[in-house]
Amino acid sequence: MTLPRRALLPAIATWAQPTPNWISMFDGNTLGDWKEAPFEGRGKITTIKNTIQLGKGRITGIAWTGAFPKSNYEIRFEAVRITGKDFFAGITFPVNDTHCTWINGGWDGTVVGLSNLDGNDASENDTSTSRDFETGRWYAFRLAVAPNRIQAWIDNAEIINVDITKRRVSIRFDDLDLCLPLGFASYATEAGLRNIAWRRLAI
Repeated sequence: MTLPRRALLPAIATWAQPTPNWISMFDGNTLGDWKEAPFEGRGKITTIKNTIQLGKGRITGIAWTGAFPKSNYEIRFEAVRITGKDFFAGITFPVNDTHCTWINGGWDGTVVGLSNLDGNDASENDTSTSRDFETGRWYAFRLAVAPNRIQAWIDNAEIINVDITKRRVSIRFDDLDLCLPLGFASYATEAGLRNIAWRRLAI
């Protein structure tokens, strides 16, 4: 099923400006400050060729153990679906005093969106879009979080731009809370992650 593309809010160039320096979160060889998230039925996690590889399992993921802001930040990463056909680049992230998950390739492989907004997951709320992801191809993702707005890009194309001032932001009822406060996960899919970095946004 192809979901309709929802109208996005216009870009707001003045809400925050990034500082110039990106801070790497992966040295290419070890998990470092990442830890394996204890999902039941998870796949094996390895680091190889500058890539964190999430093995195929029910859900497989990693969680950040270092310091990280709750808002006014930007994070970027590259991800690839190696095998499988569900989400391969799910990132759970802090939003002020709560958390949210940006799903990429969910619901049989195509859904992109935020889980949850006002209790509705990525397949049901106004951030939901449909996109075909090629197996074996690396995609560049970027996410920016401010107190009142979440924006997201895939390969430099803006996918999400939502004002959250009057929205209820949360994570799904399932166990993605094991990725808190910041983490990546894949569902029934083998995936790779690389070039993970973040920087602050200065208001």
